Amino acid sequence: MNTTTAPESAVDPRCFKSFAEFYPFYLTEHANRTCRRLHFIGSTLSLLCLVALVVTLNPLWLLAGLVAGYGFAWIGHFGFEKNRPASFKRPLYSFMGDWAMYRDIWLGKIKI
Repeated sequence: MNTTTAPESAVDPRCFKSFAEFYPFYLTEHANRTCRRLHFIGSTLSLLCLVALVVTLNPLWLLAGLVAGYGFAWIGHFGFEKNRPASFKRPLYSFMGDWAMYRDIWLGKIKI
């Protein structure tokens, strides 16, 4: 038996009818502290890339922001959380969850 990876979640992220229903599930998919930290770093870098995009009008900053945001998050999921990001099945709710979790980290509701 392979014990290096956690089993896939038994819950299909597509079953949720609203973001309010989805967000608690999203948080269970981010139980690993290192995964949350990597999400926070990636989100912060994405925001900095957005500022650089607005200041320079260079569209490469958009690409850099996407790579930073998703790159750090996916490293967190595949390397530490040992699960597949919900963004593969619920991209909009997952994107919203990223920013809700980012807000909740800043507000001290979630520890990193």
